[in-house]
Amino acid sequence: MWRDSFRLQIFCLLMAVLAIVVLVHNFFQLEHLDDDTVSGSNWITENNVQHSLSQTTKTTQKPYCGYKQQLLSKREQVEQESLLTAIQWPTPRDGKIAFVQSTDPAHSDFLIAKPSGFFKVGDQLEILVRMRDFQGTPKQYGGDYLQARIHSPLLKAGATGRIVDCHNGLYKVFFTLLWPGEVKVSVSLVHPSEAIQVLLRLREERPDRVYFKSSFKSGRYSETTECNVCLPGDLPVCNFTDLYTGEPWFCYKPRKLSCASRISHAKGGYQKGLLTQQESLFFQSDVNIKRPILSSGPDSVIVKPEAFTDSSSMDRAEDPTVSPSGYYYEDQWRSRTHWIRHFNKSDDITECLQGKVIHLFGDSTIRQWFEYLTSFVPDLVEFNLGSPKNVGPFMSVDLKHNILVKFRCHGPPIRFSTVFSSELRYIANELDGIVGGRNTVIAITIWSHFSTFPVEVYIRRLRNIRRSIIRLLDRSPKTLIVIRTANVQELGPEVSLFNSDWYSFQLDSVMRKMFSGIAVHFVDAWEMSLAHYLPHNLHPKEIIVKNQIDAFLSYVCPLQT
Repeated sequence: MWRDSFRLQIFCLLMAVLAIVVLVHNFFQLEHLDDDTVSGSNWITENNVQHSLSQTTKTTQKPYCGYKQQLLSKREQVEQESLLTAIQWPTPRDGKIAFVQSTDPAHSDFLIAKPSGFFKVGDQLEILVRMRDFQGTPKQYGGDYLQARIHSPLLKAGATGRIVDCHNGLYKVFFTLLWPGEVKVSVSLVHPSEAIQVLLRLREERPDRVYFKSSFKSGRYSETTECNVCLPGDLPVCNFTDLYTGEPWFCYKPRKLSCASRISHAKGGYQKGLLTQQESLFFQSDVNIKRPILSSGPDSVIVKPEAFTDSSSMDRAEDPTVSPSGYYYEDQWRSRTHWIRHFNKSDDITECLQGKVIHLFGDSTIRQWFEYLTSFVPDLVEFNLGSPKNVGPFMSVDLKHNILVKFRCHGPPIRFSTVFSSELRYIANELDGIVGGRNTVIAITIWSHFSTFPVEVYIRRLRNIRRSIIRLLDRSPKTLIVIRTANVQELGPEVSLFNSDWYSFQLDSVMRKMFSGIAVHFVDAWEMSLAHYLPHNLHPKEIIVKNQIDAFLSYVCPLQT
């Protein structure tokens, strides 16, 4: 009997010890909750996001490549494949090409078809570009990235051309002649086809070539770690994936601090040593980056006025694929897709914006719109929000005329100096928080900071923004939404690896396709920067920004015709 009692006591003692162990374990788990892991299965679905039970920021031991973990519906998968197919670029038939066999703009030339022919406003002008290598041998394959425009310097007139790759070393360029007088043709090689293959490799294999960082702080102690859409290796990471859009973002976990102690985001820097010695030869400023291709004959034609039709009165039908979408004449942009008003007086802008709220979302190229409006309109006074310079958010107010203009940068990836974590907002989420209406105007641009990533990353971001736009227009159809396209910029050997016009051109092509067919308007900053006589600049000069603003405000306050 006493043996049974002794066994019962031993059993109870063991159970008590086990209970204490479980209690200590649970307490330890609660104490270190911030250091636990969010499951990678909490990903976006077609219509919404699966939310985790706890919204506490957590960490994981696994490396993440968010763009490879998307769960797409059949429709989204078909669209993505269609978009990727549409921007596929021709590749050389052979593998590695020696530098002397690559495209040399100095040996290449172009010819105007029928240079002495009779041309009038509205006619098509065709030119043939013939590419050769550094030995003067004609190229037998395509894939070079060209830019072309027509211009009349005395008239401060210019327009872009449509380039067709014949895949045999020949290219055709088609221009619409839109003004009378002597019209010159200019063609440039931005990158040879051999360089494009390097850019393709970098985009797929080195999305980390621009890296980011975040600061974590608790009391007086702080740490800084690297962040990105995808982080290599087996180190533990903080998962900052957005719960509503599923946009992925990760930082290496600080050694001593929790993920919840993050206070800021910033650009970290640019990776070096990305190219082999042979590849670096394809990226030389004075040799094969944005170099002119000269004509082997006349480089201009004389255009006669059209007797009955003024080119400025051509039928307007808004279509993001119209080429060219417009042209400069006397330094003023004339759109072929909608009527342009020229807001040359600040009072005209005040009258247009009276009673309206203007939301500007995106990068520094649309921040230029905020800066232009605030400086040009005297009654529009910036309200000091204490935001970091050039980062934002920013806000300007005209109390007399009830005007509010706001700028906010898009969510990561964003290569700004320092953005407070609390101000890292995704455009899609911001749109979901806007009531909208006839006095709400929204302008969006998003492109430059995505150039180093696989295109799938950009497609996902646009898909989320598009979804929010459709919801906003569904609840407030009178809301005006304008998309500012990408623009060209000055390029050198290093910038080409991160922000090449070719990267921007590919993203811009995707954006135009994804937003076609829905009730948004376009300001074609691409053509407005390429057609102008000023040197290319990531941040276009004021005269170009002024023309962008005119195009934008012409949607807000249409010209009565």
